Amino acid sequence: MTKEKIKKKRGRPSNAELKRRKDELEKNRIAWFVMLIGLALVIGIFIQNLKADQIVHKFKSPSFSGIGASAHWLTIENQEYSRVMTLKEELKSLQEEIERDKENTTLARFLRNLESRIYAQLSRQLVDNLFGETPQNEGTIELEGNVIEYTSDGQFITLRITNQDGEVTEITLPIGAFTF
Repeated sequence: MTKEKIKKKRGRPSNAELKRRKDELEKNRIAWFVMLIGLALVIGIFIQNLKADQIVHKFKSPSFSGIGASAHWLTIENQEYSRVMTLKEELKSLQEEIERDKENTTLARFLRNLESRIYAQLSRQLVDNLFGETPQNEGTIELEGNVIEYTSDGQFITLRITNQDGEVTEITLPIGAFTF
């Protein structure tokens, strides 16, 4: 083989050579751009695989899975308890309202007023018997099954109250304490 001497052209390249270089440069740019996009896609896929987790089925309701079931059951228990307490409070409130309505009738008010006046009259008679112009030294009053006995010795008044069960309460009052 003989070496042929290749002549290198000197000076400005021809238009065909410029076009060929330009096309080659454009092809290289496109190739680099495609490789860069491909590399970005490959890296993106690998990153997604690194971040991926195994697919595991989990129940949303703790009744099935058992995870957090005790809190779930406690919540249900608390709701049931709150509902029962609300119903009890409503029932109690309704019963109290019925009682108030019964006590607030015209007949109930009349009976309370009459009872109060009768007790006031009995009290006045007892005071008149003890401290009136002609005081009595002893006496007995029976009121609704209770027996009230009073005695006076000139210095002290003794009230002896015996209830229906037989329990006795005794009150001693000095007479001089009631003067003004």
